[in-house]
Amino acid sequence: MNDLAGKHIVLGLSGGIACYKAAELCRALVKDGATVQVVMTEAAEQFTTAVTMQALSGRPVFTSQWDARTSGGVDNNMAHINLSREADAIVVAPASADFMARLVHGRADDLLSLMCLARPIDKVPLILAPAMNREMWAHPATQRNVKQLRADGTTVLDVGAGEQACGETGDGRMLEPEELIYDIARFFQPKPLAGQHVLVSAGPTFEAIDPVRGLTNLSSGKMGFAIARAAHEAGAQVTLVAGPVGLPTPRGVGRVNVKSAQNMQKSLDLLVPGATGVISAAAVADWRPALAVEHKIKKDGSGAVPTLSFVENPDILATIAASPRAKSGALYCVGFAAESHDLEEHAQAKRLRKGVPLLVGNIGPATFGQDDNALLLVDDQGMTELPRASKLVLARQLVAEIARRLPG
Repeated sequence: MNDLAGKHIVLGLSGGIACYKAAELCRALVKDGATVQVVMTEAAEQFTTAVTMQALSGRPVFTSQWDARTSGGVDNNMAHINLSREADAIVVAPASADFMARLVHGRADDLLSLMCLARPIDKVPLILAPAMNREMWAHPATQRNVKQLRADGTTVLDVGAGEQACGETGDGRMLEPEELIYDIARFFQPKPLAGQHVLVSAGPTFEAIDPVRGLTNLSSGKMGFAIARAAHEAGAQVTLVAGPVGLPTPRGVGRVNVKSAQNMQKSLDLLVPGATGVISAAAVADWRPALAVEHKIKKDGSGAVPTLSFVENPDILATIAASPRAKSGALYCVGFAAESHDLEEHAQAKRLRKGVPLLVGNIGPATFGQDDNALLLVDDQGMTELPRASKLVLARQLVAEIARRLPG
């Protein structure tokens, strides 16, 4: 997916060792479909070269406010005006402590700061990726500047933590290129779920038979994780309750790991009171062994097969959907149905049985472990098909449908 296709990004580099990451960021922006115009400060040129950035962006790099080359298709010696007018966003990465301080006070004594000040604020957003020593980042002056920049409408991204070039360890590192790409792409996504707290359950559950064996299913969790990412992109606070899967947590999403259906129920019971929406994408086991044996069940060579008895697991979603908050509309519930056949019939029946306003059906064997899927949305108005596509594309479509259905 090229989330930034058609976007024109002006990538500004101020001084800092994190300029080496800016080179990889530039490459990643281009790979994600954006066109990139690089503007560097004099200090940035001490850490990387214009030749490097030109090779990666495919465009001549601008470094001086006195540069007389044609810019933005205009030959008027006003690069600080022309370059900003054609941008969908200006991204400064790295943004040093000094550069941010100058922006706060409206100083504009080089091309990059001139461009940030001269941009049409309502049309060209400014995104800063801070990078500095941990003490510089924690200094009250820097924190005041960050607060003021955000108050002025600038998007100041978080910083990373870890080892720094000076040998110290702490907050202040510039985010990694893949994190920046996500944050930049997310910036352009619509925010229909702003102000919402969404819970997403994902993956299978594991019901123990003994310490080394158990009952589970083929759910990979990929659809649920994609939904968690899409909901975060859409502006929601997202908590992901995940069964035993090995997937990385989507950026910006909180995660609670669980194992069994009972574990999942307990975690969701704690989280539901603070949520406004629940998307139950987990493939929860319907049954569990009545008794989990303390030690591994061993073969004795007799050919005898152990007898297992089962009890039904709690219906987590139905219980949540029957709660007073869900009944009043304060908590919007979405269920999932993974079927092997007769999807429409089973999905509609399951929606009514669970008591949810929206149920999402799919054919499990056709999607488990895959990166794509096809969904059937079932509500009291009928059925809507979402044709086969990548799970992230479908997740974004689903989140848009959920946002459209939310009360108010």
